[in-house]
Amino acid sequence: MVATLKTEIELKSSADNLWKAISESTELFPKIFPDQYKSITIIEGDGKSVGTIREIKYGEGIPIVTFGKEKVLVADDANKTVSYTVIEGEILNFFKVFTPTVKVFPSEDGKACKVVWDVEYEKANDEVGEPTMIQEFAVNTLKALDEHLLTAAA
Repeated sequence: MVATLKTEIELKSSADNLWKAISESTELFPKIFPDQYKSITIIEGDGKSVGTIREIKYGEGIPIVTFGKEKVLVADDANKTVSYTVIEGEILNFFKVFTPTVKVFPSEDGKACKVVWDVEYEKANDEVGEPTMIQEFAVNTLKALDEHLLTAAA
């Protein structure tokens, strides 16, 4: 049975700046988060568009998983939305399906943004818990990205 876990995060960066950084995560994340991301390599595609496959090698700061491959399902710049599904890696030991989506919305004044992160997942078995640890990792990464952007702009 497929379930969904969703969270909303208020950030101080503009939607455009945050979306640009998310779009450039293949190059950017290993540079600014080396403890979490050893490398992100494009296996197929251009790294940003639908059909792209990326291999992520996780750093020492990430428990349980060392690598994963993900395939981009949605890459919508106009609506600042990206969705991908995990196609290989240790996470599939816990989840048959794992498909996160990130949507960035501008604040009313356009100076800040809200990010909605959700994931559709199907547990590999009944012993597997909700993917709250992965959700926390995503939230912490987005908050750290926000701080990085604000510091870089200062």
